[in-house]
Amino acid sequence: CKTSERKSRGGKGEARSRGAAKEKTLECGQIVWGLAFSAWPAAGAGGTELACAGGLPCLVLATGLNDGQIKVWEVQTGHLLFSLLGHRDVVRDLSFAPNGSLILVSASRDKTLRVWDLSRDGRQVQVLSGHVQWVYCCSISPDCSMLCSVAGEKSALLWSMRSYTLIRRLEGHQSSVVSCDFSPDSALLVTASYDACVIMWDPYTGEQLRTLRHVPLHSALDYSGEVHTSSLRSVCFSPEGLYLATVADDRLLRIWALELRSPVAFAPMTNGLCCMYFPHGGFIATGTRDGHVQFWTAPRVLSSLKHLCRKALRTFLTTYQVLALPIPRKLKEFLTYRTF
Repeated sequence: CKTSERKSRGGKGEARSRGAAKEKTLECGQIVWGLAFSAWPAAGAGGTELACAGGLPCLVLATGLNDGQIKVWEVQTGHLLFSLLGHRDVVRDLSFAPNGSLILVSASRDKTLRVWDLSRDGRQVQVLSGHVQWVYCCSISPDCSMLCSVAGEKSALLWSMRSYTLIRRLEGHQSSVVSCDFSPDSALLVTASYDACVIMWDPYTGEQLRTLRHVPLHSALDYSGEVHTSSLRSVCFSPEGLYLATVADDRLLRIWALELRSPVAFAPMTNGLCCMYFPHGGFIATGTRDGHVQFWTAPRVLSSLKHLCRKALRTFLTTYQVLALPIPRKLKEFLTYRTF
């Protein structure tokens, strides 16, 4: 694997003034199926140390490859840090633990998930087996307590990130589940399926809270009697946790307001495969089969004080802990997202 760099077209003085901006290519030697960023701890923070400029955390990129390898790179220098071996088929998705612990989870077509600890020289910590089909997607909850994985099956699997054991199967979809995401406070989990539905779950109890159905917009598009035009490909939460974005085969990007249980915005797009909110909100990136990434302006929302309080509380309280509080029933329903 080689790293190639190309300086910006401006002169040397211009490059210096812009911080020597360069285009960089990481040559992985294989088709890249999955990507995940994480910040490396500053030198001296324990575990594996890297000499980063100014002692600041270095940006790390994990790449899931066609041959089952995972190559982990230091982005600024293009240095290959690890080649993680273990999967026997395509690595379809990757997810770093959000707490900066350098725990990496990989999902593969070999029907397994694997947990790696990059702070211990890329050691394989655990192999999670339970799926009988290709694993498409994995998502670690923001509080790092749970992991959700989905495959070409009608159920999603919820795992403990502490004991690496299966917590429960989430069953409710009528076709293959292909995408999943946790809300920013870890209190909600959404799954998207080829059955054209998004189901919102309480991950602590396994209860289905609501179902969002993708209804074709006949006035906008002619589907010519196709059966699977609304098959979902991807779902993701907005940073404040009040909106969802979905990409479906009906050539639409939808933005949903959870409070309304209906789309509040649409955008026409073809060959959509995945979507992701910008971490600070306001924009959505979508990836397509024909090799493009498109950026869309998303509705900005000023969260109510009620929602901010709920989000703060649910960051450290489970559903069971909320239900045990000596507070009115309506307040419990609000805090557990039974009402908005």
